[in-house]
Amino acid sequence: MIIGTAGHIDHGKTALVKALTEVDTDRLKEEKARGISIDLGFAYVPLPETEDEVLGFVDVPGHEKFIHTMLAGAASIDFVMLVVAADDGVMPQTREHLAIVDLLGIERGVAVITKSDLVAPERLSEVETQARNELAATGLRDMPILCVSTVTGAGLDALRDLLMETARTFGHRHSGGRFRLAVDRSFTIQGVGTVVTGTVLSGRVRVGDHLIVSPSGKTVRVRSLHAQNRERESGKAGDRCALNLAGEGISKDAIGRGDMVVDPTLHAPTGRIDATLRVLPSERKPLGQWFPARLHHASAEVGARIVLLSDEELQPGSESRVQLVLERPIAAAAGDRFVIRDVSAQRTIGGGRFLDLRGPQRGRRSPQRRAQLEAHALEDPVAAARALLAIEPYHLDASAFLRDRALLEDPATFAQALDAVLLADGTSALLLLPEYWRMFRTGLLERLAQFHADNPDLTGIGLERLRQSLRPRLPAPAFRTALTVLREEGLVVLDGAWLRLAGHEATMGPREERLWRQVEPLLGDGARFRPPRVRDIAELLGEREDDIRHLLKLAGRMGRVHEVAQDRFFLRTTIAEMVTILTDLDASREDGWFIAGCFRDHVDSGRKVAIQILEFFDRNSVTIRRGDRRRLNRRKLDLFGDLAHR
Repeated sequence: MIIGTAGHIDHGKTALVKALTEVDTDRLKEEKARGISIDLGFAYVPLPETEDEVLGFVDVPGHEKFIHTMLAGAASIDFVMLVVAADDGVMPQTREHLAIVDLLGIERGVAVITKSDLVAPERLSEVETQARNELAATGLRDMPILCVSTVTGAGLDALRDLLMETARTFGHRHSGGRFRLAVDRSFTIQGVGTVVTGTVLSGRVRVGDHLIVSPSGKTVRVRSLHAQNRERESGKAGDRCALNLAGEGISKDAIGRGDMVVDPTLHAPTGRIDATLRVLPSERKPLGQWFPARLHHASAEVGARIVLLSDEELQPGSESRVQLVLERPIAAAAGDRFVIRDVSAQRTIGGGRFLDLRGPQRGRRSPQRRAQLEAHALEDPVAAARALLAIEPYHLDASAFLRDRALLEDPATFAQALDAVLLADGTSALLLLPEYWRMFRTGLLERLAQFHADNPDLTGIGLERLRQSLRPRLPAPAFRTALTVLREEGLVVLDGAWLRLAGHEATMGPREERLWRQVEPLLGDGARFRPPRVRDIAELLGEREDDIRHLLKLAGRMGRVHEVAQDRFFLRTTIAEMVTILTDLDASREDGWFIAGCFRDHVDSGRKVAIQILEFFDRNSVTIRRGDRRRLNRRKLDLFGDLAHR
């Protein structure tokens, strides 16, 4: 269990921690000289009658100038000691620290009235009443209040017993999620290397683990670690850990307060977050649109703009949903708590909980988005996912959902818990409820049947055109996976870039079919990259030019050929082969860009025809042209490639 102090400057927080642990948490020379805490201090004490349990203490500064430091320490504590000096009573930073602790959702604690030896019993009763009044409006309203003196020792045994008993019944934070540690210190130890300290927010870490520093993206390895001030092989959620990290470019200056060390799958920094925000009653004015503020999350501090998601201004004492647009990305998880302060760092404005780390820039106030945020607000991940799947767009990226909540489950296991359909390939894992999968499947088959009835001479419908017409409208990768499922069921056939029902065959009339058997060989084999034009084919076969043109136009509608330039038709298989050549060209160049001559040399078609081919690919967005250079547009690879074999 991690215990944190809170309270006004010079109310005896550091002295209280020292009396409980025999550790002076003021370690800096300036702290010793000025007699006040400036940075976070840490102390540990073993829990009696146990071998492994250790209580950790985080001592925070009380001066108003160091509230940002206090926030970095308080964000990850389990239990708060709200310290109030008997002679001063409740002071401004007492109230602000208490408000911060309440905004962070900390519900366990004790109010400690220090310096009890300096005042009369009547004054102690008065201060206790003050403290109780301040606590009344918070989630800590029922916590006990004890009076102590670090000079005489009065009340310390009772406080110590309370802390020990609470720790025994506290249990452990749930450690089933993926590993996240919020860095609050980074330093170098001679002969050891770079060490970072912080509280493990979720998951477990072990010696030898490969992790990522987020948001920078630096890769590190855990060489050794201490958990709760003891050398260990592993640390878990709720532990204060010191990690000795190794990696390229890793130093104490490369990692700092505000960074997170995370499981590699969690590295996805965000700069736009939808959240709930509660404004403190002490705020003088309502918050308007794009209100500037400082956001404090875990140990990080970053500038932010508050975008209101309702029509009304956000009044003091009220709560609403907002979008937080950050100056720079941070590492976070849905469900994390945060605090908002003003840009001059003079007051705490409010705080709340992150709902969705991928807040949209457009449509953020639409009815559909409001419904999605209702679902995201559910804390149980299965309930939240099921609610999201029941509203537009009726599908959910399982990998992203699990990542953003730092959950350990894999998409397949999560799909079973939801009783959902999983469409997974190497790059995506999409979930749908069974009823919406049936809607998609039925809609696709009906759409194909209607298309074949209206266009019997066409091979099938274009994939993108079909995808756009269906509900639910699946993202392209999941759509391809869905088609694979239907292909394996024997319901549909992928014919190049067209999809058809398994029983459908586009046919020509007898005369056209006989003529096609004569024309097709002329477009293939050695001439496939430089096929004859319509006029040349007509002369070779002794047919009318209009008849050959009509035949090839019909073959184009059936998906057998593509008209690359006027009256120059290429077989579909040749187009697919040239897409493969473009893919190889893209892979062979560091920046992906190539000139027409490179492509010409691969197809040996002459410059004129090579240019015609490339301009055809330009028109269809398969290639992107910049002056004389081109590169492949990978998002369009399936337009002419053989999708069935990708």
